[in-house]
Amino acid sequence: MLGFGSTVICSWEVILPVFTFVLTDGGTADLFWGFIVIALGMMLVYASIAEMASMCPTAGGQYHWVSEFAPPKYQKGLSYVTGWLCATGWQVFLASVAFMVAGIIQGLIALNNPNYGFEAWHATLLTMALMVFAIIFNTVLAVRLPLVEGCVLILHVAGFFAVFIPMWVLAPRANPADVLLTFSNNGGWPSLGLSAMIGLTTPITALIGYDCSVHMSEELQDASLTMPRAIMWTVGPNAAFGFLMAVTLIFTLGDIDDILATTTGQPFIQVFYNGTRSLVATNFMVSIVIVCLTSCCISEVATASRQLWSFARDNGLPGSKWLSYVSPGWNIPLRAVLTSLVITSLLSCINLGSTTALNAINSLGGVSILGSYFMTIGCLVWRRLYGAPLPPRRWSLGRFGLPINIAALCFIAPLFFFEFWPLAQPVTTSNMNWSSAMFVGVMIVAGVYYAVFGRHVYTGPVVDTKREE
Repeated sequence: MLGFGSTVICSWEVILPVFTFVLTDGGTADLFWGFIVIALGMMLVYASIAEMASMCPTAGGQYHWVSEFAPPKYQKGLSYVTGWLCATGWQVFLASVAFMVAGIIQGLIALNNPNYGFEAWHATLLTMALMVFAIIFNTVLAVRLPLVEGCVLILHVAGFFAVFIPMWVLAPRANPADVLLTFSNNGGWPSLGLSAMIGLTTPITALIGYDCSVHMSEELQDASLTMPRAIMWTVGPNAAFGFLMAVTLIFTLGDIDDILATTTGQPFIQVFYNGTRSLVATNFMVSIVIVCLTSCCISEVATASRQLWSFARDNGLPGSKWLSYVSPGWNIPLRAVLTSLVITSLLSCINLGSTTALNAINSLGGVSILGSYFMTIGCLVWRRLYGAPLPPRRWSLGRFGLPINIAALCFIAPLFFFEFWPLAQPVTTSNMNWSSAMFVGVMIVAGVYYAVFGRHVYTGPVVDTKREE
């Protein structure tokens, strides 16, 4: 599970293709100090999640816990909304990482062949091919998945040093005062503080989603103890890796305008090449990133499909009976796995008409998962203050539980708000963050389905369960 969590999040690998966003809002100083703040805050969030995972280790995760801890009057509705948030978030994250790998492969091709012409359909087909590859590992090779994740965990750690050391040895370094103390506001916002808050979306991207392990709980031995330990042991080291890679980037950037204008379409590839001045070294380092993110795609298929299957098992989705069926002899939710393939393939087709629209859908993942965290921890706080005693757990926050939960809620709220903001103003159709519209759209679909059909069949996973308190 340590390997699974590390390969799903890929903290230091993910920061590479997304770090340019913070150059628009906040600058290098915002990435440095912001990463520290985000890491500490998310530790509070994941500590809360780890404790709930010990109480109720189930593939449903957040929506199951909301059903467990919410006020009885609102239990059904809040659980249903949280289930949709989780299902949406993980399906979108899956599409996002597959498309991310496709873009990096295109960048590597462009690095080695300056005459390569970027075509939108290239990225779409590469995304589909990566998904087929990931599906194979989650079906016919499913029994080999733990072995693959263990091997990639080794690559995840060794690969970090294979990138980290050459960059610090070979690349020219910037002045520490300029890097660590200079904030920027290239987005044209009224204040530097506002720009810095919007720029925090970059470190969030590298540290969100460690609930991924929770959705594998029902395939794990001794889950009530192993799961919370796996979550916390995954978060700490990977946050450190992500932070060190962010520091490496901001100190070895070189000329920002030069890397943003790179013909590879991936500024971090240009940073690698400028730093090492070697095509072979750059190819090697980028290949490590591609392999690790491909493994991330494989693991996210497992997470997204289990979340989908679990929610369908409780009749929360259209076609739930079909989605929740487990084919005899497979021991995996095959239909949910294949549905994840179809959803990602359809989302990648949006790139053919509008890259902006696809980026908007990708950003939907962050707000969906943060929303599910807020809903879940909020219900836990209510339960601690006004509800019945909490279920027994083998991993506990003890007397610090309530303060940690409240601090986590205070931390999530502004992050959720700023996830909807565009990177720059004036806001146009090309730079608009359409995740707000997409989020409302998904909630409308969920509400319509609930009003027409869902309210008759969805009751929440623990509504009929009585526990001796």
